[in-house]
Amino acid sequence: MPICITCTHPISHLYTVYESAYNLRLEQCSKCLKFADPYVEHDSLTLLLDLILLKREVYRHLIYNRRTEPRKALGSKADLDSEGSREGKHTLAATKDRQREKDRWWLILKLACGLITVDAFIRWAHLNPQISADVSRWTVETNIVFLRILIGCIIETFAFHGGVMFASYFVLALSDFIRSRRSTSPVEVSGVRQQFKFSLIPLTIFYSSLTKLFLLFLLTIWRPSASKPGGSPYYWDPSYYSSSLVTRALEIWDEDKLDREWVVRNVLGGMATGFGLRVVLDCHPVFTTVVILVGWLAKTVVAGFLKNWVGGDEHSGDKWMAYSIP
Repeated sequence: MPICITCTHPISHLYTVYESAYNLRLEQCSKCLKFADPYVEHDSLTLLLDLILLKREVYRHLIYNRRTEPRKALGSKADLDSEGSREGKHTLAATKDRQREKDRWWLILKLACGLITVDAFIRWAHLNPQISADVSRWTVETNIVFLRILIGCIIETFAFHGGVMFASYFVLALSDFIRSRRSTSPVEVSGVRQQFKFSLIPLTIFYSSLTKLFLLFLLTIWRPSASKPGGSPYYWDPSYYSSSLVTRALEIWDEDKLDREWVVRNVLGGMATGFGLRVVLDCHPVFTTVVILVGWLAKTVVAGFLKNWVGGDEHSGDKWMAYSIP
């Protein structure tokens, strides 16, 4: 069942379709009196931009409301007959839920194939900057190296998702226990928790990784230049500031001290994943942080076993490990 993206109240339908798919009317939430999901009228580019900007409403739309069937104002006689009895409604709802679960796992598989491949290319470019800058130097050995990196990314992804799902199970149980002990009256369960399924966790993680992979891909194909267009190197003149404290603070942003890719992958990526998991788990940010830390721990342990095989030598293995450890 879909939910209102504003207050998470369950709603039967998001919109009503009349004579054609373009003739529709958005449904109003009975609790907050706002449109249940205005994103049904938005295009994919708007969804992608809002997803990169980490908007809570677009997460709820993509995770819970995407591809839900509308109410048909002019239904056929067969549809009316099947929905007439109570047993027919339950059977039809169960069938739709099973089909939605299958479609969700198929979507997770497609997202995994695309995003893991992009992640493997980004890591390969990080480990082999000379070859990534000159495509003509691509050889059979390069294919083997890229294949090892791809397999390593797949294993790390499974480890991270497994750790997150394992921690989410215990965090949800602990959160429900604390909530029930604090309240003497029956606790109202939100629409997010009513519609929760564990298949939503990997889907949320893949959606959240779009932000970091987008920025990492830009850093891979458009690396910052170390010199001016004329050839003279960039330099920073500290004489503009008289305070040594300000000077030392600004030196943190130097190329040799700040690893932009590490910051984007682990800091920004961790924040985006934590934000997405907070939407789907509907729990306190402390619990979400614990879930992310457990996933990072599982990923780090696996990366320690894979570093020598993926890197091929000790130096590349250390670079892979440094790129994997948050």
